[in-house]
Amino acid sequence: MSVNRGRCPAAHPDDPTPCGGPLAVRVRDAGGAGVEGCEHHGARMLASLDRGRVHPLPDGPPGAAIRVFTAADGIRPFCWLNGPRTEPSQLSHAENRAR
Repeated sequence: MSVNRGRCPAAHPDDPTPCGGPLAVRVRDAGGAGVEGCEHHGARMLASLDRGRVHPLPDGPPGAAIRVFTAADGIRPFCWLNGPRTEPSQLSHAENRAR
């Protein structure tokens, strides 16, 4: 699966959570660079990117990209970090829409 402590390439080194299944999506940043990931880490990565995009893998589970996109909407950027979050850049897209 990966070189990141047995986790997918989308898992941030500081994120302690395990993968949530097989490689399912490719997450791309605004510049077009991308990495494959499980749905769990794909959503966490997408939530942490500004203008990121998610694409299904050809052999990934059906509906994975939309599940990742939907999950990322409610996840705060770098959600594994502790501390107060009050700035828009520290909140999820859903939290910012609700403000």
